Amino acid sequence: MVFTNVRFNMVDPATDGDMGSRYRAMLDMAAFGDERGLAGISLEEHHGAANGWSPTPLLNAGMIFARTQRLMVSISALLLPLHEPIRVAEDIAVLDLVSGGRLTTIFGLGYRPSEYALLDKDWEGRGKLMDECLETVLAAWTGEPFEFRGETVQIRPKPATQPHPMVLIGGTSRPAARRAARHGLPLFPAAHLPELEAYYYEKCTEYGTQGFCMMPSPTQSLVFVADDPDKTWAELGEHFFHEAQTYASWQTSDIKSAVKSAATSPDELRAEGIYKVLTPTDAVGEARSSGAITFHPLVGGMPVDAGWECMNLVGDQVLPALTGEA
Repeated sequence: MVFTNVRFNMVDPATDGDMGSRYRAMLDMAAFGDERGLAGISLEEHHGAANGWSPTPLLNAGMIFARTQRLMVSISALLLPLHEPIRVAEDIAVLDLVSGGRLTTIFGLGYRPSEYALLDKDWEGRGKLMDECLETVLAAWTGEPFEFRGETVQIRPKPATQPHPMVLIGGTSRPAARRAARHGLPLFPAAHLPELEAYYYEKCTEYGTQGFCMMPSPTQSLVFVADDPDKTWAELGEHFFHEAQTYASWQTSDIKSAVKSAATSPDELRAEGIYKVLTPTDAVGEARSSGAITFHPLVGGMPVDAGWECMNLVGDQVLPALTGEA
């Protein structure tokens, strides 16, 4: 069984254009994929990005759930310390109820001091803030009274999924692995890090908890489907490159990510293989060989019409070939 996923981050360097059409396309594409057997949608969170990189993943998830019946939505990642934890607990509980448990949330610490400054959060104290927020949302989801900042509070409604909605801890550091193990939560590294996985399981044993590690493959890639990959790279390669450059510019050398590029041109980016343009036949082969595939139809401000050309190929040729094997 192949897991098929579509990524939306709503990047568009021309943010003074019609961003509304891009968001409406996201919702239409989600509904289109849902009808054709797509398994999931992945969303992201960033703030203060000049290219509009999605700041509202929970809101986006709710809109997608309103348009779909089956597909899962994952947020990779929700930057938990940037939010008020009671509000996060309430929002995720309602999304869990309305979707029937179709939301998976990866809680991340974030790596951009500018986002903490923008939202008036303490960058130096982010680890402590992460722990407080995590403990708060887990307590809130029990539906029982608990102590929060010196007061006894009770948060309702309870989520449908018990003991709580599916949440994972994202990160590539030992503190992230310890945090996940201490709470008995799964770990989601942003890169292929077997040594961190081993450390996480050691800590699970030490804390007497059980969990699992969901780690990207060593050859993680983002796929755009087209009949003529050479033509697509020639005409639209700058969109792939814009997104890759933006993401790389935010990260210091010590940050690890499966999709962090070192390319200095679209040609170098193509050679890296992080972003791939594949024919429908090759996309089917890629999915079968790896067991999962992530499509990225609106990559880097891609024209919406071009994104639909990709999605139509995915829906009409790739997904039928893969779901027919189930």
